[in-house]
Amino acid sequence: MQRIMVIGCPGSGKSTFAKELAKITSIELIHLDMLYWNKDKTTVDDKTFNERLHLAVNKPCWIIDGNFSSTIEIRLNLCDTVIFLDYPTEVCVNGVLSRLGKVRGDIPWVEGPEPDEQFMNYVKGFNLNKRPQIVELLKKYSHKKVIVFTSREQASAWLLSLR
Repeated sequence: MQRIMVIGCPGSGKSTFAKELAKITSIELIHLDMLYWNKDKTTVDDKTFNERLHLAVNKPCWIIDGNFSSTIEIRLNLCDTVIFLDYPTEVCVNGVLSRLGKVRGDIPWVEGPEPDEQFMNYVKGFNLNKRPQIVELLKKYSHKKVIVFTSREQASAWLLSLR
């Protein structure tokens, strides 16, 4: 494993998982949200984001966490391993709620104490609306090593096995 994608619904723990994997493997961790967002919750322009993404994916080793549908195939083409945190909706909703108001290393701001309604609707609809697209892409890239976890316990046990 030299180039690893970590994908899944918001709130699934992609960044937390990727951070632990980076500690274990000593592979550089790149958060897509940090490439895309500014501290004031505005986004960088498309040109800047694409430049940042291409610099990241052209490194010899990386762990990149995040979905960003528009860039997923770029990463799929270049990665050797995909880790899909394929959790039930309620797990992801609880994950989002548990991080409100906390400083995190994967986004450049602190989320407010109340959940953003539009974002929560996205999370609640992810398994119905976005998951099928991810599953189809993973079939298309079946020559890659794809690891799917359906629970936090599975993911934690796998990380523990790498130590």
